[in-house]
Amino acid sequence: MAQARVRLPPAGPTAATAFLSGSNPRSAHISFSPRPTSVSLSAAAAANAPPPPIVVVGSANADIYVEVDRLPLVGETVAARAGHSLAGGKGANQAACGGRLALGPTYLVARVGDDANGRLLEGALEDAGGVRIDRVARAPGTPSGHAVVMLMPDGQNSIIIVGGANMEGWAAGVESEDLDLIRKAGVLLLQREIPDWVNMQAAQAAKSAGVPVIMDAGGMDAPIPGELFRLVDIFSPNETELARLTGMPTGTFEQISQAAGECHKMGVKEVLVKLGSQGSALFVEGEEPIRQPIIPATEVVDTTGAGDTFTSAFAVALVEGKPKKECMRFAAAAASLCVRVKGAIPSMPDRKSVIKLLESVQVE
Repeated sequence: MAQARVRLPPAGPTAATAFLSGSNPRSAHISFSPRPTSVSLSAAAAANAPPPPIVVVGSANADIYVEVDRLPLVGETVAARAGHSLAGGKGANQAACGGRLALGPTYLVARVGDDANGRLLEGALEDAGGVRIDRVARAPGTPSGHAVVMLMPDGQNSIIIVGGANMEGWAAGVESEDLDLIRKAGVLLLQREIPDWVNMQAAQAAKSAGVPVIMDAGGMDAPIPGELFRLVDIFSPNETELARLTGMPTGTFEQISQAAGECHKMGVKEVLVKLGSQGSALFVEGEEPIRQPIIPATEVVDTTGAGDTFTSAFAVALVEGKPKKECMRFAAAAASLCVRVKGAIPSMPDRKSVIKLLESVQVE
């Protein structure tokens, strides 16, 4: 795949940086604007230029879906009701979501194999709309990453991932063009389906330019290196990942608060915990937690990608300089729409739909 250099406006203080420093005023209501329908060259349009880019460095997987009534027991074989392949992977999911929601550009930096699954992923990302994939590179001799998603009738799932190019395709490290792109971003999104050392290179580039770093905890089941953790501004686990990484129980909100406090001690200042049907909570060191209930879905079809949708939508609002509570509301609305559609990337909502949902519900 061609590796053209991306031309971006000069770097400078971003809305997201101001937001993290607490300098952004708090809004009393939802104030998201739809995507512009036309381009104007007037001075007014220039003054209202789109936010800086969202850059996602992460995985891209071919997801093999099998719809089952229940998970098999050890040594048991069960028949699936249906099976099909769709594009996914936490990095691709978050980039596709950002592409549909963000006012500015969203870029994915990833590695795929030079194979049928790699072409499936490239095509799906192009079709998703809004995400730039000129920094997605093919890794010769390495198969694309893939995952087996076991989907139950209630929409819940269990997933097994095979790293492939996501883990083995970074032999040359993060390319200089990718690092330049990260330094000019409004926010950097990371996950744990690529090597920690790749995440560390990307995070160091972001921190050197004052770009906020959000890391989703999903991916490999291993401790996060302290050096990487200290480069993260916002850490985003679900309650299971939070328990695994801290070694603490997370069965109650008080226990979740204590586990988030342990993350603060490890060097990250903000912990954004996804709580499934209980919504989400943001724990900022030294402040009271901010809780956000779910916005109920009319029907839960598939929860695959809901966490990625939430994290990406939060980042979109962050780059636009929204207050923290408003970021969480926007993310909750996006996740509510996501679970109503089967598949990860196919389920990512567009900006207009999220705003329409926010306008139709009263969120306390």
